[in-house]
Amino acid sequence: MSSLQDSRSLSDKSKALATPAVRRIAMENNVTLSDVKGTGRDGRVLKEDVVRYLENAQQAKQKIEERIDQEAPSGIAAPSVKAKTPAPFQKKIFQPLEAGKVPADVVEPLKGIQKAMVKTMTAALMIPHFGYCDEIDLTNLVHLRKQLKDLAKSRGINFSYMPIFIKAASLALTQFPILNAHVDDKVENLIYKGSHNIGIAVDTPNGLLVPNIKNVQLKSCFDIATELSALQERAGRNQLTPTDLKDGTFSLSNIGSIGGTYAKPVILPPTVAIGALGKIQVLPRFGDHDQVVKCHLMQISWSADHRVIDGATMARFSNLWKSYLENPSMMLLDMK
Repeated sequence: MSSLQDSRSLSDKSKALATPAVRRIAMENNVTLSDVKGTGRDGRVLKEDVVRYLENAQQAKQKIEERIDQEAPSGIAAPSVKAKTPAPFQKKIFQPLEAGKVPADVVEPLKGIQKAMVKTMTAALMIPHFGYCDEIDLTNLVHLRKQLKDLAKSRGINFSYMPIFIKAASLALTQFPILNAHVDDKVENLIYKGSHNIGIAVDTPNGLLVPNIKNVQLKSCFDIATELSALQERAGRNQLTPTDLKDGTFSLSNIGSIGGTYAKPVILPPTVAIGALGKIQVLPRFGDHDQVVKCHLMQISWSADHRVIDGATMARFSNLWKSYLENPSMMLLDMK
């Protein structure tokens, strides 16, 4: 009986009860319903619960504003919460010089996100990285996404490949939990994390940040797509919160969205692995009967902490992740 109650409690936390109208209000205000305490029957989240949660969040924000100048950021810092209206994303434009003129040196102090990145990347490069790369045939996945794209659009979500990449990674992490671990500060313990909080590197007005989607192992691809869309929207508005950035356990970086193929991603401490996704290219390959076929190919570049991860483990994890993407129907067998 106790086991049944524990299971029911865990299920309640992972998927809150709410009407479609309440879910819509929560989504429009970037609220995760599982974070809201429901006061309705059987713990159902009501409209009043969401409003109360937003009011409490506003009060917490005011307290953060009072302390923000006194507290140094940890790891990659969250953007300042003081600015009510985020500054527009402005890139420096260098004007062409007249012929024969030498440009003057410019000294720019490192501050904010840049300063935090210096600290984090300095710590990251103390980790002995090793890399593993492979090529993935996404032809079947390309066809599947075409079928899902219109359905997701009818639900108000732009469905990219990334939610599937993230879910496939979570399924593979279930088989290789060592890749979803943290190394403690003294490098004396390996902490296997129960939650799959998968970080996604995003380019923001404040620089590169890695917000993460919490508890991916409990979410569907559509749930992931919804949260990913909300994260990207907040990142574009410079409104990511400390909660968005903390407690990551594994990371993916979509360098292919800019145009790269292979990369050498840097591990974000205290995690032990990260993957960089290359752009999807249409290229010829030989088929099963030596015929030339049109394939949609993507390169993946992994980096792992060689203090705790060996090459064989990384290769087997990558092969399992690859098999899910090349044969999406296999994911159905392992989804819960």
